[in-house]
Amino acid sequence: MSIVKINALTVPAEQREVLEQRFASRAGAVEGSDGFEWFELLRPVEGTDQYLVYTRWRSEEDFQAWMEGPMKAAHQGGGAGGAGGGERPKPASTGSSVWSFEVVQQAAPKQA
Repeated sequence: MSIVKINALTVPAEQREVLEQRFASRAGAVEGSDGFEWFELLRPVEGTDQYLVYTRWRSEEDFQAWMEGPMKAAHQGGGAGGAGGGERPKPASTGSSVWSFEVVQQAAPKQA
């Protein structure tokens, strides 16, 4: 079964729009990766300042390959070939924690 990685990002209220825009502009950045199955950015509604970045992968090896390849390049500015020469923007979050899970059960809506 699949594995799930959830990155819990602590995001101050004044940075929420920045974070969401950055994720919107990265559309397609992970979808073509081998073993990638699903992505969701979850906005907090009440009681927390943590966004959850949910990804599901075929295996731990597929996730690690993405982390060491495309994700690493994108976060080091290598995703755009370094064009523009501008300074990297500061992170929108003030903290991050990655949670790992194995999918042991799943269900989908019944077909009518």
